[in-house]
Amino acid sequence: MSYDDDWPDMTWENRKVMVQKTIRTVTLDELKKLGEVRFPIVTDPWCVRYNDFLAAHPDADYFIAQSPEHAEVIYCRDSGKGVWFLPDKGMGVIQPNGLRLLAEITAKL
Repeated sequence: MSYDDDWPDMTWENRKVMVQKTIRTVTLDELKKLGEVRFPIVTDPWCVRYNDFLAAHPDADYFIAQSPEHAEVIYCRDSGKGVWFLPDKGMGVIQPNGLRLLAEITAKL
């Protein structure tokens, strides 16, 4: 099961509330620093993907939030893409349901 598919409706509502409470804009410099922390090995394929994505969208609007599961969520409104990190546990690309939720929330900011 992916991180944001097939969850009960209550989990979605809890995520929505938590993201709404914690979401904020984040600068490209902050994201680069976060990348240095999350990817200490620069040859890690996720490190390369992350930095390539930031380089491809240098002037984009980025947001960061927390989920109830303590995941860090990074969303690029301009590209409609995002990534999640569970510190010291895992990471992944945000799937369509999560992207729709983030688009809805950030459209109101």
